[in-house]
Formats: sequence, structure tokens, C-alpha cells
Amino acid sequence: MIHSFIPPDRFFAYLTWQEIAAMPNKANVAIVQPMGAIEQHGAHLPLVVDSAISMGVLGKALEKLEPEIPAYSLPPLYYGKSSEHDDFAGTITLTTQTMLAVLTDVAESIYRAGFRKLVLMNSHGGQPQILELVARDIHQKYPDFMVFPLFTWRVPHVAAEFLTAKEMELGIHGGDAETSLMLSLLPDRVHMDKAITEYPHGLPQHSLLSMEGANPFAWVTRDLSKSGVLGDPTVATKEKGDRLLDSLADSWAQLIRDIYHFQQPQAWREASH
Repeated sequence: MIHSFIPPDRFFAYLTWQEIAAMPNKANVAIVQPMGAIEQHGAHLPLVVDSAISMGVLGKALEKLEPEIPAYSLPPLYYGKSSEHDDFAGTITLTTQTMLAVLTDVAESIYRAGFRKLVLMNSHGGQPQILELVARDIHQKYPDFMVFPLFTWRVPHVAAEFLTAKEMELGIHGGDAETSLMLSLLPDRVHMDKAITEYPHGLPQHSLLSMEGANPFAWVTRDLSKSGVLGDPTVATKEKGDRLLDSLADSWAQLIRDIYHFQQPQAWREASH
């Protein structure tokens, strides 16, 4: 199915141009661009993990969303900036410049169609900064265009209820959470017999520096992992994935409601009166 996990009546590409032209209240319709990556996730997971998570979470969120809240999913952007995984076969990556250009072109197309709310829904940890840069540039060019550079995991969810503290901090790629979600979304593509545990090697101890967080250092995956995994996928289960998917979808449904009701602050306009 071309729409994948997305409900067909919420899939933007199934609409006709006449339906889009005549759509009411386009200024408040939430247009969501799901984004991921095609990159290695160890020997036990397919390359499509991040893209599948975006589509799976968004699809379930749209199922939960009230019919009167207008929101549509664009076709997914499967490719992202994945250069940190270049040393592992199969990874496909865009450059920062290409990704900026693609996102800008997509946004301007949506703007020309009359929409004024664009959600960039990203599930790949290697590119949130690109989304933030392009969102601000687009809004600066089109002041009435509201652009939301969002990360799938930065909403309330239940992962902390079953992940260890170590996994919460260091299990950022192919670990328990992602593997459990994939067991829920695409169980036939998960090879648990090949799952191994590997945490980052050589991290500074008793230091203000960290792999990610307030004071990060630049790294590529081969610096930290031989297998491509950062975390412990061996304890993943479908039951955990089902719970995690449902909690993420609940939060994303609420986020889309909030975006539908959101209006851009305009202090500059108030000051002019």
C-alpha cells in the first residue's frame, strides 16, 4: 500500500488538486512531512527503521485524531542526512545542502497551495538541527507560514517505565526502544537471533563532555560501535513496542491538535499599534 500505516483518508497524495484547491480553512490544516533515514541499525534491524517509526507513529496518531481536526500526511522522505553511518553497507545519505534544498522546496510547494502549517516530523537523530535551521529560514521568508521542526521521540511516552537508566542514556541506535517498536510495526523484518548488545566505546569519564547533550563532541558511528548498534536490543519485546507505540501516538495526536489551534505570536504587529 502506498499510504503504508497512514489512514487513506489522511494521505495527502490521494487527494485531487481540485479537492486541495477547495479545501476549507487551509490556514489551519496541519500538513505533516514524516521523515526518517535509510541507514544501518545493526544486523538485527532493516535500514528503514527511522522512516518506519515516523510512519507508524503518525499513522496511529491520525487514527486517534478526531475527524473534525484536519491533518494530512505527505508521502515520507525516506532519505536523510545519515553520513555518520557511511562506513556500514547500505546506508544512503543526503548532504546537508541537499536536505535543506529539498525541505525548502517541499515547504514552498505547500505554501503555494494555500496551507500555512507544516510539521516536519523527524525520527532520525542525525538531523534535527537541519530541520530547525530550515524551519526558521522558511518562516522568516514567509511570516504567515508556521513551521514546526519536531522530533518523534520528544513527546511524553512510556519508555522510561521499561528501559534501564543505562539504556535511556546510551541506547540511542538499534537498542531496546527502537527494536521493540519495530517488533510492533514490522515484526517480520526483525531478526532477534542476530541481536547483540553494544554500548559506546571510549566515552570520557568524569567529564563535562558527552556523546550527546549539553557539551557534545562530533562523532561517527564507527568511533563508538563495531556492530553499528548503540544499546541492548536483546531484551526488546513486541509488548514493549505496542505500549511505546500507543503512548507516542497519543502524544502526537495531542500535538497535532495543539498545532491546529496554534497561532503564531506577533509581538511586532502589536507594537505597531
